[in-house]
Amino acid sequence: MPLSPTATRDLLAQLGHAPKRFLGQNFLVDGNIVRKSLELASVAPGDAVIEIGPGLGTLTSALLEAGAEVWAVEKDPTLFGHLAATLALQFPDRLHLLHGDAVEHPLAGFGAGNPSSPPRADFKVVANLPYAIATPWLDAVLGGPLPATLVLMLQQEAAQRYTAVPGTKAVGAISVFLQSAYGVAPGHKVPAACFYPRPDIESYLLNLVRRPRPFIFSSANKALIRECFQQRRKQIASLLRGRLSDGGAVWLEHLRSAGLSGQSRPEDIPSELWQQLSPTSATAA
Repeated sequence: MPLSPTATRDLLAQLGHAPKRFLGQNFLVDGNIVRKSLELASVAPGDAVIEIGPGLGTLTSALLEAGAEVWAVEKDPTLFGHLAATLALQFPDRLHLLHGDAVEHPLAGFGAGNPSSPPRADFKVVANLPYAIATPWLDAVLGGPLPATLVLMLQQEAAQRYTAVPGTKAVGAISVFLQSAYGVAPGHKVPAACFYPRPDIESYLLNLVRRPRPFIFSSANKALIRECFQQRRKQIASLLRGRLSDGGAVWLEHLRSAGLSGQSRPEDIPSELWQQLSPTSATAA
């Protein structure tokens, strides 16, 4: 079970650690949300699970007790030391703890040439994701290999942005990349009272399931799509002029077939059409 707010505060005091807002250190203190995270991810004995920013180990403990093998990356040296002296000793064969930056190690060392973590296609991510790194971390994960499932505790505004539909202001490049690889399953709202310290925003458990044929954009295409969204008020034909060998003529024909035009804005274009922007430099996973 998670520590209560008082017990969490006491443990942090024992460790001499003040939660760092810039690292998104808001510790989960609600057992129902921990159980819901495992339920949404359908965590079962033997599952390979990635955790980002395990903190005091509340979610980590639950994953291990459910029989999962866990790869976790923690940047904070104090919290890493706490986990290394507790859970890592208690579960030496099933907890693989990495001290480092999650954006640099988006899968916490899983499958990275480590004999103890052979490549598997069915691995999952279950994480109370530090808000400050949510988008760059997710962007790194979307480069592949892709987890089968991601259950992510996020700022509610971020979850809405990632799952925004075409034609809305919230759509951005990350929405396109994510929705090309994952479908959105029912998630769960999480009140601020479920954390210590209590954040100023509401959170959401985002539940993502890998598509049968997920699409991974090439680095070049991702850069081009980001450029388009950085100038999102311009018309797409103007944005592509000089950036594609044919001036975007073939792709603009795809737009017209879909009922759009060169006057459309980036936010109007669905993921499926972005995938056709330059087929030769993108791959299906």
